[in-house]
Amino acid sequence: MSDVISNDKIAKYLDITKAALDKLRISAPERSFGRKMAEDFLNMATSYYNDAIHFAETGDNVNAFAAVNYAHGWIDCGARIGLFDAFGDDRLFTLYE
Repeated sequence: MSDVISNDKIAKYLDITKAALDKLRISAPERSFGRKMAEDFLNMATSYYNDAIHFAETGDNVNAFAAVNYAHGWIDCGARIGLFDAFGDDRLFTLYE
């Protein structure tokens, strides 16, 4: 087994996660606990996405791959529990139904 992850694979996953970040909208109402959770989920996703970019730029594709998958995990979780509106997009998000 190899621990080499190609630049093309990293670029593909970064593109998918960027598209998801650009598409989602916070659906929880202002001044609600859900809104605070959604903002926290989005902050975590964005932070991991930015870490993934940093790792990719420094040639650390293993950690870039891990970070981009963590980022998308936060996105999918937020969409699945209704914090984010994913607009029914089953390609970019893992939805509940």
